[in-house]
Amino acid sequence: MTSKMKIRVSASIAQAALSIALLAGAFLPAPMAGAQAAAAPALSRFVGTITTIAGDTLTVKTDGDGERQVQVPSAAALKRIAPGQKDLSTAETIQFSDLAAGDRVLVKLDPDAPGPTGQALQIIAVKQADVALKQQKDREDWQKRGVGGLVKSVDSAVGVILLTSGTGATAKTITVHVSKTTMLKRYAPASVRFDAALPAPIDAIHAGDQLRARGTKNVDGTQMDAEEVVSGTFRNISGTIASLDATAGTLVVKDLATKKTMTIHITADAQMRRLPEMMARILAARLKGASAGSGAGSGGAWGGNSQGQNGAGAGAQRGAGQWSGQGGGGGQWSGQGGGGGDPQQMLTRLPPIQLADLKKGDAVMLVSTDGATDVTAITLLAGVEPLLEAPAASQNLLNNWSMNSGSGAADAAAQ
Repeated sequence: MTSKMKIRVSASIAQAALSIALLAGAFLPAPMAGAQAAAAPALSRFVGTITTIAGDTLTVKTDGDGERQVQVPSAAALKRIAPGQKDLSTAETIQFSDLAAGDRVLVKLDPDAPGPTGQALQIIAVKQADVALKQQKDREDWQKRGVGGLVKSVDSAVGVILLTSGTGATAKTITVHVSKTTMLKRYAPASVRFDAALPAPIDAIHAGDQLRARGTKNVDGTQMDAEEVVSGTFRNISGTIASLDATAGTLVVKDLATKKTMTIHITADAQMRRLPEMMARILAARLKGASAGSGAGSGGAWGGNSQGQNGAGAGAQRGAGQWSGQGGGGGQWSGQGGGGGDPQQMLTRLPPIQLADLKKGDAVMLVSTDGATDVTAITLLAGVEPLLEAPAASQNLLNNWSMNSGSGAADAAAQ
């Protein structure tokens, strides 16, 4: 139904540079960290977060293989750097007592140390508070300098990506210019974690993908010289829950569009909300009206996309579409009044639910990773029975919200 992602990861990075980049990437919303962590020698070094400190021993929750314990002898070299810093020559020398739970660390192990518990030769640390501050600044930067939308076309030869964003009066085309210095990243297969996204070339991006970019925009936001781009291929699934297994964290849903039975994995990263009944009915009425109108791009369309409302296009099947909040003159869904609200913000304000709050027979709409019959939920919306009466119009309901999940860059661009 959708094209699969092609991910290419460079294997020619020098080991010293890789170690420092691993550390920096693990702290920040930098998708390259996932690829680099996979490339790092598991037995010689690891990256993670300190969970406990007992005596001279650290317990570290690693980014790759669970928890590791490491003894820190007095001869170990301990350094502290700022998030993103790649030059150890300016790193601050610290003491073991300066480390704290929550700090991010790169641990280089002594290969000759005896005993079952590894010993550290070197630890490079970043304070938890510094990580949080950096992530907050990145979120604000994505919000200020980010754009996003549905990929309309890709010209890899000249490095130009055309996006469509919004519908009706807010619809516009955004031209994203990509250069050799632009960081191009893509969600990993079966992953919903922004910080696990992998480097990928521009020709891995396809029409119908969701994409967010950060860089320098022109005045009206229709042109951008991109510094960073993240993209992904997602699926829309609508149907009723046939069964659920809370222990395994899975739902079985029959997709109304494909008639296939889908196994949905619910992870801790999934965003789940429930629409109040009255809100669902009002939204369904609006969506039906938009579907009965002139189609994509028509004024007042709440769920439209640039490829039409019939649900048969590639965009409809690949998580296409954007919410513009163009309410056709109606009030905002947030209840603040005015002309045309922001459905994305409306969804964000709804209280979260857990898997235990769902039951067999509930109607759900979700955006998931790509897959034939086995996928991982990115966003899930329950209480949508009225919306399923207008499935074509409501098919793109959650797409912008789905890209808001994850870390700093995703919160803004992906928001």
